[in-house]
Amino acid sequence: MKKNNRNKKVILILFLSAAVYFAFSGGQAAAQPLLPFPNLNIDVGTAGDAEEMVASLRLFLLLTVLSLVPAFLVLMTSFTRIVIVLGFVRNALGTQQTPPNQIVVGLALFLTIFIMSPIYTQINQEALEPYLAEEIEQEEALDLAAVPIRSFMFNQTREKDLALFVNIANLEQPNTRNDIPLTVLIPAFVISELKTAFQMGFLLFIPFLIIDMVVASTLMAMGMFMLPPVMISLPFKLLLFIMVDGWHLVVKSLVESFA
Repeated sequence: MKKNNRNKKVILILFLSAAVYFAFSGGQAAAQPLLPFPNLNIDVGTAGDAEEMVASLRLFLLLTVLSLVPAFLVLMTSFTRIVIVLGFVRNALGTQQTPPNQIVVGLALFLTIFIMSPIYTQINQEALEPYLAEEIEQEEALDLAAVPIRSFMFNQTREKDLALFVNIANLEQPNTRNDIPLTVLIPAFVISELKTAFQMGFLLFIPFLIIDMVVASTLMAMGMFMLPPVMISLPFKLLLFIMVDGWHLVVKSLVESFA
């Protein structure tokens, strides 16, 4: 009886193997799949003419720009300030990896999309749609797209930081904002965002620092030197954060800081 069961299992395995082989080899010639599988090939060869070479160079340039999109998102939007302040909130609470990095970065990303949505809408209406409709050239579309981004960064950049990079670049005294290139504006905007984020982080640390000091002093007065103050202060900090609706206040302050 066992031998018959073993033979049946062997026959079943052989049948399944043959069916899989037929489906992925010989069966493909007889029966085509309902949905065709996409096939993408990138070949390296010799260009037939100059236009083909230019098209290939544009493709490589586009792939290079797409690889730099995360850096543009971090350095030219509100993402830098938001993610740093949220990191300060987590450190001030002393919750280590709660919320996790994925939650912090995800929240910062969606807040960035929310804050930058008017700018993206303006870029889409004034630059992208006319370019796709072939109403303007690529250079003009890039210039129009840079206008709202430059306006946003100028509004958040301190004059002191902007003057620093203007002097380092040995530029002439600019008369208007249009005289300042992006290579000068972007680093000035970044260090301004870092300063603002650290100022907000410092203000966030003050109430939690007071709780840590009170708990540590109380434990020392009671002679409990072996008990870590963090274990006692953490529940009180969480309670304070919940009572004042901390996440609401932090997000509200972040969004209003870009108004």
